[in-house]
Amino acid sequence: MKHDSIIAHEGYPFIIFSLVITVFVAFFGISWLTILFALITIFIVWFFRNPERYFQEEEKVLISPADGKVIKIEDIEISGSISGKFKKISIFMNVFNVHVNRVVYSSKIEAINYHKGKFFSANLDKASQDNERNEVLIRTEDGRSIWMVQIAGLIARRIICWVSAGNDVKKGERFGIICFGSRVDVYLPEDSRISVKLRDKVKAGETPLGSLS
Repeated sequence: MKHDSIIAHEGYPFIIFSLVITVFVAFFGISWLTILFALITIFIVWFFRNPERYFQEEEKVLISPADGKVIKIEDIEISGSISGKFKKISIFMNVFNVHVNRVVYSSKIEAINYHKGKFFSANLDKASQDNERNEVLIRTEDGRSIWMVQIAGLIARRIICWVSAGNDVKKGERFGIICFGSRVDVYLPEDSRISVKLRDKVKAGETPLGSLS
């Protein structure tokens, strides 16, 4: 299924539900409540927007997987389902950001690991390990590993992944969405060159994070 519609199709149940309530309230002539639910409906439509994004293709450039603010950049060594030495970039998405996630680099999906967890605020350090999350491992043509990790937040309670292990994906391609505020962590090869800084605002499928060495 393609995921390039102007509104992400996962948003339609929320939109229809809110619209039905709006019409129901309007039928009984409760003006202030009708306005309230109409505004909520408009917000939900806007939240699930799925704009086209464009970037200037350059070899080895890594593209942001999420809209939001860079809240952490660190060199890290970890073991577990994600193991090794990486450069980690954490991007926090508030409820006003586009929540469709995009592929960092053209590659093949090697593995997808889903973990149940808690729902701490996604801007906290412990969210990376304790929150519900979905880890997507991509492998470049030259064998480099990159992890893109969708993390649920305090409000976000649904992580959706549109790709499967074995899929070939292109840089900037949509691979999933997280509903209502969340975070994406990216684990890049440790020798990657990083071009973003803390508190930078980035856009999925558009803003370069850096490049492979």
